[in-house]
Amino acid sequence: MTFTPNLFQGKTALVTGGTQGIGGAIARQLAAMGANVIAAGLPPFAMDEFKGSGVTLAELNVASEDSVKALFAGIQQLDIVINCAGIIKRGAEHDVDVFEQVIAVNLTGTMRICSAARPLLKEGKGCIVNLASMLSFFGGGLVPGYSASKGGVAQLTKSLAIAYAADGIRVNAVAPGWIATPLTKALQEDPARSGPILQRTPLNRWGTPEDIGNVAAFLCTPAASFMTGAVVPVDGGYLVS
Repeated sequence: MTFTPNLFQGKTALVTGGTQGIGGAIARQLAAMGANVIAAGLPPFAMDEFKGSGVTLAELNVASEDSVKALFAGIQQLDIVINCAGIIKRGAEHDVDVFEQVIAVNLTGTMRICSAARPLLKEGKGCIVNLASMLSFFGGGLVPGYSASKGGVAQLTKSLAIAYAADGIRVNAVAPGWIATPLTKALQEDPARSGPILQRTPLNRWGTPEDIGNVAAFLCTPAASFMTGAVVPVDGGYLVS
């Protein structure tokens, strides 16, 4: 019953960073399960990825309070929020200005969306799923801003799970491992980088956006009704190896 096509019928879902990659896969998964899905992000949009999906695309900059307010002004009902909006600036994040930019999108942007969504989610006892990372658990020398932001997302998830429980809102997170997306294309095509990644991954493959979409969708279903404050690795075993 967990993945029945009409499970989310009558529900409205917002997926930030939902216009491509992992966010896009989650948006399509929720729509396939019957939800009215708003996939919000920065243009240009990959329109071909959403043909026939029933997903509505909207412009959103999570680092802008005005942009968030404009989006939420048009939302009357909200049952599911997925926070996927994020950026990474490999090699440049030791510059404090770049560091702050990454934090502003990945961490503060997540909090901004959660705060804006809380009143609507309270009405329907909804749920939030945040996107953490393997770098929520260990550091990355080239990406101190990304690592700090994703560590923060994990702690934010736990904190909001406590704070929002009285409203009937569950808050969980998914921590993706190495996922085959355009952002990791260079790594996938470089044997010197891809080789060690696969050697450490017990399931011996790159993950897909759909792997993350399935787990994110599960966390929104009644099957996960007693889960809150969890940070769930979806990494092919990378974290434990």
